[in-house]
Amino acid sequence: MKIYLAGPDVFLPDAVDIGRRKVEICARHGVSGLYPLDNTVDLSTADASLDIFRGNQAMMDAADAVIANLTPFRGPGADAGTVYELGYMAGRAKLCLGYCNDPSVYADRVRRFGDVNCRDGRLIDAQGLTVEDFGLTDNLMMIHALDIHGCALVTPTHAPTDMWHDLAAFETCVRRAAERLGLIRTTGFS
Repeated sequence: MKIYLAGPDVFLPDAVDIGRRKVEICARHGVSGLYPLDNTVDLSTADASLDIFRGNQAMMDAADAVIANLTPFRGPGADAGTVYELGYMAGRAKLCLGYCNDPSVYADRVRRFGDVNCRDGRLIDAQGLTVEDFGLTDNLMMIHALDIHGCALVTPTHAPTDMWHDLAAFETCVRRAAERLGLIRTTGFS
């Protein structure tokens, strides 16, 4: 069984090492981890970005599941590319799991980035836009996609010291995926 490993981890200075660690964790649980940087792409070509997209899409098509790292990236919410990949996999009715190493509520994280006030019972940011406030870790579409297409978002009780290198929540997702995929393989039921 193959699991696509989505997340902004590919932007870390030690992205290859993180990918190797994730793939090893998958192997320990009897599944194969597909890490986006394992695609071979010539970054000097004019079509490099399209080649990356096509390579990642081919990996997702070949995968039975996705584990999405939804830890906030460059703002209060998850990485846009990772969110797309989660939606792509949910749209194909594949098993969807995700984790976030920041257990705080999304609205609280938005407050860290700017002024948020209460107006008419709603949270409003400095631009006058409503801030989603359902007490969820991130946007409701991602959280409920996980609920409906796989397992609830995995978060630690407290944020780890190193949110980008702590893989405990990731390993919980791998274990859950292996259990679910084993059930599908053995019984034919999901």
